[in-house]
Amino acid sequence: MNPSQIAQALLASGSDAIVAADRDGIIRHWNQGAERIFGHSAAEAVGKSLDLIIPEQLRARHWDGYRHVMQTGHSRYGEGDLLAVPGLRKDSSRVSLEFTVALIRNEAGETVGVAAILRDVTARFEEMKALRTKLAGRS
Repeated sequence: MNPSQIAQALLASGSDAIVAADRDGIIRHWNQGAERIFGHSAAEAVGKSLDLIIPEQLRARHWDGYRHVMQTGHSRYGEGDLLAVPGLRKDSSRVSLEFTVALIRNEAGETVGVAAILRDVTARFEEMKALRTKLAGRS
């Protein structure tokens, strides 16, 4: 078993979404997990903007940050930070996501894109919300 085989197995995995986008925010990789979570097939997603999965009211903020990262090669989030955001499914419903990102660099060290591993935590988020509501009712 070599690193390439491990990487291929992870990229093909269907549990978590693995999405990669180029400098312009165009989706270049979309695995089975992304298909399951977001509802778009790879054929529908690859070649499209990340707007496909970003709720409209969050897009301006997302693109400001994305362009900054692509220009500077630095993110305000540390390597391995677990981030949480809402995402957009094909049917226009929302999905609660936790994710990590990694910058993709070329041989010269220039940032050429980003890869993210995203997990659907909608059920857990809804459970926590219901628990908070229940606890607030006891106050």
